[in-house]
Amino acid sequence: GLFLAMHYTADISSAFSSVAHICRDVQHGWFIRNLHANGASMFFICIYLHIGRGLYYSSYMYKETWNIGVVLLLLVMATAFVGYVLPWGQMSFWGATVITNLLSAVPYIGTTLVEWIWGGFSVDNATLTRFFSFHFILPFVIMGASMLHLLFLHETGSNNPTGLNSNTDKIPFHPYYSYKDLLGIILLILLLLMLALFSPNLLGDPE
Repeated sequence: GLFLAMHYTADISSAFSSVAHICRDVQHGWFIRNLHANGASMFFICIYLHIGRGLYYSSYMYKETWNIGVVLLLLVMATAFVGYVLPWGQMSFWGATVITNLLSAVPYIGTTLVEWIWGGFSVDNATLTRFFSFHFILPFVIMGASMLHLLFLHETGSNNPTGLNSNTDKIPFHPYYSYKDLLGIILLILLLLMLALFSPNLLGDPE
């Protein structure tokens, strides 16, 4: 993301061409952009698997940890949405218009809220610049919320499918789980590399 930000221009007249410049002229820019875009999609796959596991293990019983997880999901979705707008193609523009207009359904303050997010009376340059700022700031908020999520998790310990106390069966995290996690990370990175190199537009939209 930082490497892309070095060449990206948050202006409606040059945002799309700056992304094209990254993909065509910047050395390995196409690869970094593909990793960034497809990495976001793969991150969501991991998140939904994590939520599925949480539902299966009845992790929602630990309300604080679960609620912080829900907040984390909303923050990640917001980050992905504002990032989706940044290339400023047709899908970006109309995606921003449709999704932000949903907020107009909020009683009494809906229209004011939408205009505040837009920075005017339509999706325009002010919208793009503030979305770029949000896309940069929100990951730091996510990092803080993730630390809080882990803190609450370690207060209670992870859950298991039986719902019973499993303290007597606990084993050290390293090496039993750290190596399993490492294997999972390597497999996901390999999958992401294959996606970015051989079929970069599989999860995206043609612009």
